Amino acid sequence: MEYDVIIVGSGPAGISASLYTARANLNTLIISKGIGTLEKVNKIENYYGIENSPTGEELQEIGIKQAKKLGVKFAKDEVVKIDYEGNFIVETINSKYKAKAVILATGTSRKQPKIDGIKEYEGKGVSYCATCDAFFFRGKNVAVLGAKEYALHEAEELKRVANSVTILTNGEKPVENRSIEFDVEEKKIREFRGNNSIEEIHFEDNTIKKIDGVFVAIGTATSSDLARKIGARIDEKGNILVNGNMTTNIPNLYACGDCTGGTLQIAKAVYEGMIAGMSAIKNVKK
Repeated sequence: MEYDVIIVGSGPAGISASLYTARANLNTLIISKGIGTLEKVNKIENYYGIENSPTGEELQEIGIKQAKKLGVKFAKDEVVKIDYEGNFIVETINSKYKAKAVILATGTSRKQPKIDGIKEYEGKGVSYCATCDAFFFRGKNVAVLGAKEYALHEAEELKRVANSVTILTNGEKPVENRSIEFDVEEKKIREFRGNNSIEEIHFEDNTIKKIDGVFVAIGTATSSDLARKIGARIDEKGNILVNGNMTTNIPNLYACGDCTGGTLQIAKAVYEGMIAGMSAIKNVKK
């Protein structure tokens, strides 16, 4: 399936972008797994034009209805990878799509897991991108930290080059909707240890596993995760770097909303979504 624009995320930034691309007659698809951060908001009282203090979920539903009226298509799915082959290839758990432009709007990066040693070994065996760093672990024994579909996708990327791949769920239950072809370790992790690079995983039950690398893939892929995989620049805080047009360093790849940093407010997300949508219109219609 091919679209002019694919937007990853159905929050205020993504919906705002779609309202502009759809009105410009661009075939637009929004891919989203769910509501996201707005689901936790009980009252919204600081956004222009909204009365009766709606919940985040209610505001989200209003935006989605607006977009659907304009012909925006929606797919409830999880994006795990974006490639560029003349057009963008957006890979989800269930499908693959093509697009001339992609707008990333899935919000902020998830919190780093609270495991001793994980920060110290970033770049020294701890990685956040299998596509980026798998090459450095050819023939070695690696692990993926995570229990969901995103972790399985990263493991599948790694198995092409690594000697062995283990899934570390850190006490969580792994996904149950399909068979898992990897060794799965469900024990809680106490810490990572090593000398110049990561060498051992120490579990809460006092057992130890030797390891050459750990790839962090907890939960679902964020905008920053997806941007990093395709080569977009990320700052030290994990925010996607964009210019005034919400354009990344990758042509026709845009980012907007919480994933670009700054004030985490609906008004800011809606503004940046508008800019990203207008930028996509200008470049797709060239």
